[in-house]
Amino acid sequence: MKLPLFTALLAAGLAGCTVGPDYVRPKVEAPQAWRIDYPKAADVANLKWWEQFGDPVLNELVETALRDNRDLRVAAARVDQFIGALTATGSQLYPQIGYGGDASRSHASAVAMPPLPPGADRYFSLYKVSLGASWQTDLFGRVRRLNEAAQAQVYASEQGQRGVVLSLVSGVATSYIALRALDRQLEIAQATLRNFEATMRVFDLRFKAGVVAMTEVSQVRSQVQQARAAIPGLEQAILAQENMISILLGRSPGPIARGKSIDQLMAPLIPADLPSTLLLRRPDIMQAEQNLIAANANIGAARALYYPNLSISAALASTSTAFGNLLSGPAGAGLLAASLTGPVFTFGGIEGQVASAEAGERAALAGYQQTVLNAFRETNDALSGSQKRQQEFDLQRERVVALREFARLSNLRFDKGVSGYLEVLVAENELFAAELSSVGLQAARYAQIVNVYSAMGGGWVDSAVALAPKPQGLVNAKAKPAQ
Repeated sequence: MKLPLFTALLAAGLAGCTVGPDYVRPKVEAPQAWRIDYPKAADVANLKWWEQFGDPVLNELVETALRDNRDLRVAAARVDQFIGALTATGSQLYPQIGYGGDASRSHASAVAMPPLPPGADRYFSLYKVSLGASWQTDLFGRVRRLNEAAQAQVYASEQGQRGVVLSLVSGVATSYIALRALDRQLEIAQATLRNFEATMRVFDLRFKAGVVAMTEVSQVRSQVQQARAAIPGLEQAILAQENMISILLGRSPGPIARGKSIDQLMAPLIPADLPSTLLLRRPDIMQAEQNLIAANANIGAARALYYPNLSISAALASTSTAFGNLLSGPAGAGLLAASLTGPVFTFGGIEGQVASAEAGERAALAGYQQTVLNAFRETNDALSGSQKRQQEFDLQRERVVALREFARLSNLRFDKGVSGYLEVLVAENELFAAELSSVGLQAARYAQIVNVYSAMGGGWVDSAVALAPKPQGLVNAKAKPAQ
């Protein structure tokens, strides 16, 4: 091949075009406002909101989980997998250089044609070394589209890791709150049992003195058994909650340290008046968009198969029957070649790949749009849920106050002989159930606040990711995600 022709082919390869659609971010119909109004509050969406509960033990649990959780390590390794795939795909844009070497010992046939000269040694050695390079010039951008898709998959895996971080922090906080609620409910059950047992002892004495009837003694005994029966279930629930938190912390099931009681925890501020565009910072939305970018790039990679492929190769070699002459000038050889190949009839092979890539892009687009819609729904649910749970908790707390007064007055009426013990029994049983329910609603109220931060995402995820395991792979040149 003449040098000018080779130079022209090389220039064509370097100036190759890229077929297929360029990515354009789909328009998102973001709601102008949430379906529930909140008073003005500080923008705390970017802060470590779990620290606002004011419990150092909770803070330590979150940090431990971010450091040791196994799911996070899986997510970090998955990022490394896609970084490796990106490196492998990107390498196709550059010449591939290799070497080779051969050594052989041969025995020629005595009846070879043409025959060997008289006295020639039929045994001979052959040595060969070579250095070669080949390059697919990517005239129509197939490798560049594959590289674009691989890069988007790296970004998607990184967002997947951020999503695990978001779920982990929310899970640790919610589980710890639930644990402290169970602790408080167990305290209420044990205190109620002690109170009922003391009443039972008084009634036993009154019955022996003939002051009360056996029916009233049986009523008090039923109270004692009711409070006693609640304790094993609460103890089992506490053990199960501790085991679940232990797994989140990346360790075997075991006891969990306690900090402040649920009554001492402080409710984090609700980030008010945040724009709906904040949801575009949610890891799941960003991951869905990167998957869409990859699917869009795959269309270009498939369409590029319709066009010719230019390959350029070169080689230097040295061949000799004597090892001492292997690197001498006369033993040298060389090769410079170019090939152009393209499809003529594939009987639907390429068309099928293009159709598959286009269908994958439509599926990724629908998945992205559905993820955005779900994000808006979850945020609206979390915001309304946090307000409604607060209202429910406040009303239940008022009910507990009223029932305590009811129980106090019922005991006074019974002591004065104005009413029977049945009235006291009803009041104290309702108070016991209401106190347990109030603690449950308090935990649900805090959990809804956690849901708000989880639904809105925000900069706090980046702060948490900084504490999580880092992927080991490094990408030397990493472009920004497509906007």
